[in-house]
Amino acid sequence: MIDFTSIQQMLEDTSRSDLPLWDNIRRSDCRTQGITPEQSWDKMSLMLDTMKASDRDYREEDRSHSGLVGGDGGKMARYAQGEKTLCGPFLSQVMAGALRMGECNACMKRIVAAPTAGACGVLPAVLLPYEKEFGVSHDQLVEALYVASGFGMIIAARASISGAEGGCQAEIGSAAAMAAPALVHLQGGSPEQMANACAMAVKNLLGLVCDPVGGLVEVPCVKRNVIGAMDALSAAQMALAGIESRVPPDQVLDAMAEVGRSLPHTLRETGKGGLAATPFGQQYMHKEA
Repeated sequence: MIDFTSIQQMLEDTSRSDLPLWDNIRRSDCRTQGITPEQSWDKMSLMLDTMKASDRDYREEDRSHSGLVGGDGGKMARYAQGEKTLCGPFLSQVMAGALRMGECNACMKRIVAAPTAGACGVLPAVLLPYEKEFGVSHDQLVEALYVASGFGMIIAARASISGAEGGCQAEIGSAAAMAAPALVHLQGGSPEQMANACAMAVKNLLGLVCDPVGGLVEVPCVKRNVIGAMDALSAAQMALAGIESRVPPDQVLDAMAEVGRSLPHTLRETGKGGLAATPFGQQYMHKEA
């Protein structure tokens, strides 16, 4: 945990500390948990190692118990190796990584909830291909995870990271808003650019509903991890270009909280509205019953 209650407070405290943002977030983590910087680092490094292991352990032949999910990560990885992909090899690998991790979750494999199990694919989907594409070190990725965690804790405090409370904007939206500043950090951006990336990622998915078919974290959840990863990349790139969120980041998070409270219960992980209420969704429920 960290002891910041707003993005603005975190940026101001970082400026006074004369530390890089990631290290100031680590210092806050040490204060709240009563641990040493080394202990904090080891825990975060373990998170990264677990993400990498989960990605390596993906098996295309695996299927979820429902049969709704499995194999798509492998399809996308093969497509990414082609010569005429729409998005190019890097973005295609990002998409494949998001699918793989989402499917690992649906198939009951070990994942890192970042910030939730349903949104577990977004952060590794952007960080692991970035490592291969740009040759960054393990330590740099750990620093990026600290940046992601700092923004994630503030989102959890000011808004929500729970689909049952705030819709899928609180899960995939939050994951994208964590991944975007992490990418800005890796690209050498400023804390202000990281804050703008976070805000723009949230705004892009504001109001996203949580409507799982059959109440399972499978359809459309796995594929929404792809959208979250692409949202993070676009928000990070805009911020790095000097584009700012016209609405201050903390106000964006407050709007996220208000929108979440306004969503009807049928669109907050109950499996009663949206895609869950389609003929396909209803047929699936009757078949299971």
